Amino acid sequence: MKRQVKFSLVFRDMWQSSGKYVPRVDQLTAIAPLIVEMGCFARVETNGGGFEQVNLLFGENPNKAVREWTKPFHDAGIQTHMLDRGLNGIRMSPVPADVRQLFYKVKKAQGTDITRTFCGLNDTRNIIPSIGYAHQAGMISQCSLCITYSPIHTVEYYVNMAKTLIDAGADEICLKDMAGIGRPVSLGKIVEGIKAYKKDIVIQYHSHAGPGFAMASVLEVCKAGCDYVDVGMEPLSWGTGHVDVLAVQAMLKDAGFDVPEINMSAYMKARTMIQSFMDDFLGYYIPNRNRYMNSLLIAPGLPGGMMGSLMTDLETNLEGLNRYKEKHGQPLMTQDELLIKLFDEVTYVWPKVGYPCLVTPFSQYVKNLALMNVIQMEKGKERWSMIADDIWDMILGKSGQLPGPVADEIKALAKEQGREFVTANPQDNYPDALDTFRAKMKENGWECGQDDEELFEYAMHPSQYEAYRSGKAKADFEADLAKRKAEKNAPKGDAQPSVLTLTVDGVSYKVDVAYGDAPAKAVAAAATAAAAPVAGGALKEVQAPLEGKFFLVKSAGETPIKVGDSVKKGDVICYIEAMKTYNAIKCEFDGTVAEICVASGDSVYEEDVLIKIQ
Repeated sequence: MKRQVKFSLVFRDMWQSSGKYVPRVDQLTAIAPLIVEMGCFARVETNGGGFEQVNLLFGENPNKAVREWTKPFHDAGIQTHMLDRGLNGIRMSPVPADVRQLFYKVKKAQGTDITRTFCGLNDTRNIIPSIGYAHQAGMISQCSLCITYSPIHTVEYYVNMAKTLIDAGADEICLKDMAGIGRPVSLGKIVEGIKAYKKDIVIQYHSHAGPGFAMASVLEVCKAGCDYVDVGMEPLSWGTGHVDVLAVQAMLKDAGFDVPEINMSAYMKARTMIQSFMDDFLGYYIPNRNRYMNSLLIAPGLPGGMMGSLMTDLETNLEGLNRYKEKHGQPLMTQDELLIKLFDEVTYVWPKVGYPCLVTPFSQYVKNLALMNVIQMEKGKERWSMIADDIWDMILGKSGQLPGPVADEIKALAKEQGREFVTANPQDNYPDALDTFRAKMKENGWECGQDDEELFEYAMHPSQYEAYRSGKAKADFEADLAKRKAEKNAPKGDAQPSVLTLTVDGVSYKVDVAYGDAPAKAVAAAATAAAAPVAGGALKEVQAPLEGKFFLVKSAGETPIKVGDSVKKGDVICYIEAMKTYNAIKCEFDGTVAEICVASGDSVYEEDVLIKIQ
């Protein structure tokens, strides 16, 4: 009898691996019947990871999206699954235990069947609590091995990790090959080792197509006993995305496996509809480069899910860096030049910070650290001169035990800054917080929502949720989309920058639009003017050290500074969120807050004045 292999459509990750956003709820519910009609999917990935946060960014309630999106699959008998980042829940920073537990209750109530829990450090202390949370909520607990390639991450390492998770009660094991750099034969040996330990354990394989190993890896793991394979579909398969279901089905059928048939009529309709979503607005956030496979990804090992947004984020970083270079009379840099420097720096940085698996959030941490090093060194500054607190937490052990040792130069820098390494259970560093968020919701006059889902959303993503509730998230998104559409439709040649006036919900916003790759001189001049010192020097300025979004606080537990407050040198007075990481901005002098020059959530460029101190 042929051995059966089933398919899981990673619909959410298809989008996240291609660009910055995912479809709106109306688009999700429109395509769901076609996915069902294709008849080949036993599972569909519906939410988790960046899904919730991304919906907030363009002003849509993710709880509504998840409930409506999972329903058609349940009605058809198709299981739904989501991502859980262990200690980090579905955000970039650690989450209190009571918020993690509520996360599971909410997602089960919203219709999610399976939770795929992972830890980028492969620290099982961060994963095992989620097994209990899943079972308490009535969900299937699928625990992940984050696959990477290093002297530390051997076949034995992964098989032993799987044994620990199975003994702790995991219902299933996922080989999460998030960068697609797992070597096919080694992956097969890992599956064989796990099946030898527990023959009937369900194993699912997740990979990305970018580096080029994926098809060979799928075949090897299936030969070794894998039960489910994650797949994508056109026009979002391949590149930084996933292997296409058509190719995988044909390959496995030829190899003698029992695989489901595909309704090609429904496939083509779904493919056309996905393209219509891209034409609507999502394609404006999908760089063309992400459509190609690239073996250069083997060395840095950056994950497909991060590469999707990375290329979009690099546009902003390149613009900011070139603004600096133009201001200082230096040659401008191309995106290719910046990308290669980034890849090289990731390869350099990764071993020095202990070989964390390059998966969210630690892939972003390592990439951000590498990118900050590149940018600072391009400006004549020292490597390691800007390390965000969340990255320090990873290095110091607050997020869990790193797989490898930290380099001596990083240890010396930690000692110089008075930072201490820790070995305690990571969850102990983050006390319960739901009562704080309940109180803040009551104070704001907000309902906790059905099954406490609004409370959960606020506790998981405080700043983004506040921007969503205020309408600022939607306004910012609409303004950015208008700018991108204007740039795409701009006349070719040396067109001059222009300004659009965009009205969203009755409020007008001015949007600067620059055509071409070089930064607009008008915008650069405006940034220079904003950074100019106050006449007479009566006030001292706190300037932005990098571009990003300005926030006075990064969590509900912090008290924002206000005009009239006394501050001392070294006090954290605000944050700049760049590439999903909050960078603490410290005051460089004693004094009194005279003016807060930027509103929370506003975009800022390097050297923009944030706060003035008397």
